[in-house]
Amino acid sequence: MSTQDAYEEYYVPHNSKLPIFASLGIFLTVFGMGNMFNETKAGVDSVFGEIVFLLGGLTMAATLWAWFSVVIRENHQKLYSDQMNRSYVWGMSWFIFSEVMFFAAFFGALFYVRFFVVDWIGGVGDRGPSDMIWPEYVPHWPMVNPPNPELFPGPAEIINPWGLPLLNTILLVSSSFTVTLAHHGIKEGNRKKLVNWLALTVILGLTFLVVQGYEYYHAYQDLGLTLASGIFGTTFFMLTGFHGAHVTLGTIMLIVMLGRALKGHFEADDCFGFEAASWYWHFVDVVWLGLFIFVYVLGS
Repeated sequence: MSTQDAYEEYYVPHNSKLPIFASLGIFLTVFGMGNMFNETKAGVDSVFGEIVFLLGGLTMAATLWAWFSVVIRENHQKLYSDQMNRSYVWGMSWFIFSEVMFFAAFFGALFYVRFFVVDWIGGVGDRGPSDMIWPEYVPHWPMVNPPNPELFPGPAEIINPWGLPLLNTILLVSSSFTVTLAHHGIKEGNRKKLVNWLALTVILGLTFLVVQGYEYYHAYQDLGLTLASGIFGTTFFMLTGFHGAHVTLGTIMLIVMLGRALKGHFEADDCFGFEAASWYWHFVDVVWLGLFIFVYVLGS
């Protein structure tokens, strides 16, 4: 065997414009979201931020759809070696790790505010002189009655964790089981089992998004819990909002996987596309459990 034969051939794809469109989609999404926050804070009646955010989301969805299509076509052409497949595994692993760090930063901000800042501005600990600004303020969490209600009025109420949040927890935990059963369908060569359980997972994900949308409407219209209702409102919507965006992305990935399953894709020894989507879905499920415990239950 020659030295060259001892090495696997590593497929190098042609130049692609898809990364440019992905960057554009991310920029529009973040830019639109920033404008939405600024418009809300300033009380400006404008839909510019919403429009830009929607365009960014659509651009990202179309780009991911096209990118998945290219990868699927290359895989069906048997262009990938074991080394190439390992690179996809590591790539997805590092991507999920970066997402873990992303949410760790926001959870860290929540803990910092709750266990340190709230006490400091109430005159507790080494920052005792801080109570000179609001001498009547009594530290508490959630901050329903903030020390400066004229600038940041607190919410009238907070969301009951045992209502809609509990329902969403049941939906996402159930979806983790259904996507696992769909994976078992691939390993068993049972196409019907794969399609049925994966379709149910997609339905559960979409239902979660509908319930969370109603929860946001209820918070704004009935409870006075908004982005302008102090630090509790901003941390609440930052954490749950970004999680909702990740659930949306995960649902799109699962819809793509469902379409592939209906076309007869995936075999027991060739199903990493499905496995990558299911890894991501399990990740968003775990993040939600953290949100339910630390934001809803312990934050109430």
